[in-house]
Amino acid sequence: MTSNIDTGKTIGVMLMAFGGPDSLDSVEPFMERLMKGRKPTPEIIARAKEKYRLIGGKSPLPEITQKQAAALEARLNEVCDKPVTFKTYVGMRYWRPLIEEAIEQMVSDGVTKAFAISMSPHNSQVSTGAYVEEINRVVSEKNLDIKIEMIKGMHKNPAFIDAVAEKINSALDRFPKDKREDVQVVFSAHSLPVSYIESGDTYVEELKETIQDLLKRLGPISWHIAYQSKGTIPGAWLSPMVEDVLQGIAQDGHKEVLLVPVGFASDHVETLWDLDILHKGQAEDLGLKCERSGALNDSPKFIESLASMVLEAANGQ
Repeated sequence: MTSNIDTGKTIGVMLMAFGGPDSLDSVEPFMERLMKGRKPTPEIIARAKEKYRLIGGKSPLPEITQKQAAALEARLNEVCDKPVTFKTYVGMRYWRPLIEEAIEQMVSDGVTKAFAISMSPHNSQVSTGAYVEEINRVVSEKNLDIKIEMIKGMHKNPAFIDAVAEKINSALDRFPKDKREDVQVVFSAHSLPVSYIESGDTYVEELKETIQDLLKRLGPISWHIAYQSKGTIPGAWLSPMVEDVLQGIAQDGHKEVLLVPVGFASDHVETLWDLDILHKGQAEDLGLKCERSGALNDSPKFIESLASMVLEAANGQ
């Protein structure tokens, strides 16, 4: 299974995510880092703090990513059949532990070969692209003796698709059996500026590939694709937005909706506030019964998908 792995080595695996404040006091410095040093207005800070207050006073993303890393390390070392050790690390783009800190720790631990995985399932300039840029900057500027290979393709990994399908089926079971056939499944992902897609970003293409693979496992369902959490950059953004899709579903006379955060591997403010509070509230105002499928977080099937990706990359497959 691991025939091409150099034996006697410690191989690093860095899970990379956007990051999020670990307390309400961290919201302002987190946003400053996100805005590349620009000072957010008091109004922006107040709105952000209120969102985080409503979901528990912090972002759960850093803690969830640490759990994912711990589970992945255990799984890799369990299934690897060669005298090699895998050690996992967490690197956040906009909050601690930073990608830079994770790379420095790997070097301190004697790791010279590592793999990096974006916890954003679908590649985009603002997620995977930003992570790669940061890796290259840190290694180059600090002249570090480490080779880090980016692993891509999560969006089509069979175990990843199985993991998402499992969450969807579990959520569908929450609807009465006589209502299941009419449930409108809304696949939701973060909106991006259309200009990114026009410049060659594969984000939408990969998102559609994931959905098509899911449909093969789920069987016949009524489904929609929608975007959420649009930012403030001027210009056109990917659409339709979730609220517009919900409006159309209600106008068509449907009563049951399942929101599926297919573009997110972990719970954070965009699932716990945007979907669970904002969009669920909109759905209820429209007379819709609305449920959400769970995020993957550290589910065993998702950890299995990450492990399979790492082992395939380590084997050069």
